[in-house]
Amino acid sequence: MTGTADSLVWISGATTGLGSGLARTCPYQNARIINLSRSSHPDLENVRFDLADPGTWDAVRESFARELSGFRGTRAIFVHNAFASGTAGFAGEVDAGAYYRDVIGNAAAPLVLADWFIREVGAGYESGLVLMSSAAARMPFEGRSVYCAAKAAAEQWVRVVRRERARRGAGPWAVAVRPGFVDSPSVRLEATLDPADYPIAPALRKGLGDGEALHPDEAAREIWAALPPPADTSVLLFGAPPSAISR
Repeated sequence: MTGTADSLVWISGATTGLGSGLARTCPYQNARIINLSRSSHPDLENVRFDLADPGTWDAVRESFARELSGFRGTRAIFVHNAFASGTAGFAGEVDAGAYYRDVIGNAAAPLVLADWFIREVGAGYESGLVLMSSAAARMPFEGRSVYCAAKAAAEQWVRVVRRERARRGAGPWAVAVRPGFVDSPSVRLEATLDPADYPIAPALRKGLGDGEALHPDEAAREIWAALPPPADTSVLLFGAPPSAISR
């Protein structure tokens, strides 16, 4: 392991949006934060990988193994925040290759990476695992069939793994987080999409225009303040979707 930080935190997608907010507001003093992303963060350590390309995932596993081997700090946390963007449209209509990448990046990758983290953490320090979810886990957003299914799957995975870890009496703790309506580049992009392919786009535009979206730092501080989660909690809920969707 390199460095002497007492807290070791991996955040996927820390370059922009909520991920960057989580990096900026991390409450652990002198934490060593590692960005897992296709894009480098100018102020963080970076491990380059692509959610939609399994051939790049080993870089993340190697980082977990390298940094946790002999780790003697207080805590090790993995926050899986990133998602593979770029696919919005109805199943059976969008480009088949793009749909496949959506499935790999948003449904398969989070569970594989989370499993690798569990395999590498040890005893003697707090270890925690956060999978970023969404209201899409319960609301059927047309045009996002993979994203909705992936978030529902992530929440159920957390429920199962929490019980498994409790049965084994070993970490990490695990939780899914629905952060609410957060102002981010991806949300602003989705707000511009054609409602014929993404019917909630007008609601996103209205919510952004009405100032309903949380700043990433505001959302991130609320999330950090709730960690580690209560022992009986699998999903942490914050904020809400835009009011135009909720009605």
